[in-house]
Amino acid sequence: MMIKFKDKLKSNFSIWPKTVFVVVLILLSAAVTIWGLRNTVEVVVDGQKVEITTLSKNLKTILENNGITVAQKDKISVELDSEVNDGDIIYINKAVDVEVVVDGKNLSIASAEKTVEDMLEAENIKISQEDKIVPSMDENLQAGMTVEVTRVKKKLLKEVQPIAFETETRKNSELNQGVEKVVQKGSKGKRTITTEVVYENGKEVNRRVVKEVVSKNPINKIIDIGTLAVVRPSRGGNVKDFAYSSMISCVSTAYTSDRGDSGTITATGTTVRRNPNGYSTVAVDPRVIPLGTKLYIEGYGLAIAEDTGGAIIGNKVDVYVNSYDEAVNWGRRQVNVYILK
Repeated sequence: MMIKFKDKLKSNFSIWPKTVFVVVLILLSAAVTIWGLRNTVEVVVDGQKVEITTLSKNLKTILENNGITVAQKDKISVELDSEVNDGDIIYINKAVDVEVVVDGKNLSIASAEKTVEDMLEAENIKISQEDKIVPSMDENLQAGMTVEVTRVKKKLLKEVQPIAFETETRKNSELNQGVEKVVQKGSKGKRTITTEVVYENGKEVNRRVVKEVVSKNPINKIIDIGTLAVVRPSRGGNVKDFAYSSMISCVSTAYTSDRGDSGTITATGTTVRRNPNGYSTVAVDPRVIPLGTKLYIEGYGLAIAEDTGGAIIGNKVDVYVNSYDEAVNWGRRQVNVYILK
């Protein structure tokens, strides 16, 4: 019996080295297989690199196993359910909280976009070329940032305005002094003014005239103002005024043909006359008052320069009267002589 036990023991010890070899071989094969299945990937979260060695191929599982969460607004370079391979690099940008003030609202937004412009586009917030954005569109997005959008609108307003006419006055020597005559009626013009009005968030902040077009020029009103002086005879009643061009201060005497001291025919060939209701004869110096000139002499009345005399020199007039007594009564006096028009 001892012999059988020894033989059996000897038999078992002879098998043991083979068994150990087989087990080691299996373990080595498994290790090689596992090593071949292992993946090393690099995950970059907001610029921070994390190297992960894993046997899993599923990205979501890999991230969960390594405590890396991906929120809804986070940006990841590949889909979460993607399969990864050894050496892959995964980029994850974590969303930051920002506030956007736009259209009268304060919006709390989580965004993983790089710039303000990218964030607004991703959130479907439409921006026009005129809108004002603070901070600027190319500013990098940061946590806690407030982005203010000011809506800017411009409108062009057209308004037709009247253009006032001016009144032009002219001196007219054909009209009595102080008399006004409308020669041309005035007419207003028209102009169209285009104004640009700027609104920010619905409120007007500025306006400026960008264009002005005159569609009708104004026509000036023209008034002639008389400069012709007038003299009013001092005989009362409905006596009309007489226009004169100039006035001369003269020494006046009187003459008559009543006693035959003077002829009845004047230097111009007319008969001397005294007409209280019309023109009477007077003698003048033709160098001062041309013959034929109509006159008005203060205290005497209307007259015509028809006669001359040897003693009538310079600013002197000799008025004709009907009698010697009238001539004596007239005497020698200073008078204003008006040269009538």
